[in-house]
Amino acid sequence: MPGRNALFIPGPTNVPERVRQALNIPMEDQRAPDFPDFVRPLLADLKRVFRTESGEVLVFPGSGTAGWEAALTNTLSPGDRVLAARFGVFSDLWVQMCERLGFQVEAVDRPWGTGVPVELFAERLAADKGHSIKAVLVTHNETATGVTSDVAAVRRALDAAGHPALLMVDGVSSIGSLEFRMDDWGVDLAVAGSQKGFMLPTGLAIVGVSRRALEQIGTSRRCYLDFAAMARSVTTGHFPYTPATTLLRGLRAAVDLLLEEGLDEVANRHYRLGEAVRRAVAGWGFRLCAQAPKWHSDTVSAVVLPEGFDSTAFARHAYENFNLSFGLGLAKVAGRVFRIGHLGDLNEWMVLSALAGAELALADFGVPVELGSGVAAAQRWLLEQRAALAAAAE
Repeated sequence: MPGRNALFIPGPTNVPERVRQALNIPMEDQRAPDFPDFVRPLLADLKRVFRTESGEVLVFPGSGTAGWEAALTNTLSPGDRVLAARFGVFSDLWVQMCERLGFQVEAVDRPWGTGVPVELFAERLAADKGHSIKAVLVTHNETATGVTSDVAAVRRALDAAGHPALLMVDGVSSIGSLEFRMDDWGVDLAVAGSQKGFMLPTGLAIVGVSRRALEQIGTSRRCYLDFAAMARSVTTGHFPYTPATTLLRGLRAAVDLLLEEGLDEVANRHYRLGEAVRRAVAGWGFRLCAQAPKWHSDTVSAVVLPEGFDSTAFARHAYENFNLSFGLGLAKVAGRVFRIGHLGDLNEWMVLSALAGAELALADFGVPVELGSGVAAAQRWLLEQRAALAAAAE
């Protein structure tokens, strides 16, 4: 099919040209004496993205799943009790990993379309007088359902209970896109992946580790994902094993783009574009999987199709007939939702093209939708936002 594929899945995301060029380099000597001159400033600037001064950011070759495992195995011991909530595919997968690693998981099941139940967590933490809970897991952005949870509120619950449990955050589809403040929110471990907000190919697990977490050494078995070995790279600039040098060069370019735009503006841009998608969904007369505005994600929207239409078949129709990629519904919402990813290297016209393509594909698939309805609603919102930004700048 002529033209390039239009990628609007919630990761991997589009890679900016500047990052693509940074990736396109010859292989280099990772043991060269000047390699640390590149590595150490990169790790320091990653701390700025995570918004931590006291912690460190460690970079492992691997996916976000490797980051989950690193966070757990470096700080916990077999049999330790963990508090978590399940409300989507990825929050459930993290719980499954805990169980397979031999931790005792107190899993709170919540309806898909909602997020972390802060009030329930607060009750469990207050009741845990003996502090048997060693870690609290928070999926900041549940990619399967388009739901964002309040990390800062979980920290407040921990503090109110005077509870010492580590706060672990899955930020794979949030860090580098949504507001994230590791130090201010008292996050001990924060996991990101290169393929989402960092606008790179898959292949790097980027883990923010607080000073407290670095000092809390669990007895779980680990080797490749060992914090102590990787933390030496912060001072030496050399890695304990062969690093993904091309991805690190791309990461340097991606971090530069984030810092040049400004992290606050990155989050604001994602809000503007995410709200444009939500306005379009309302214009179509559809609803989101997220059950209330407080859960709305600014990086991915899970759109519920009208009764009688299979969202998996729709996504395939859009791909095969219009070269347009949307995310599939997963597990409990398979066949019911399709997902529009709106994160990373993205601007207004790109979002509008996704919405126009979605309208075309929906109508061609037979879903009752008025052509232009969603696009027009998104356009009106974006024009309002431009006017508001211009007025604020005066």
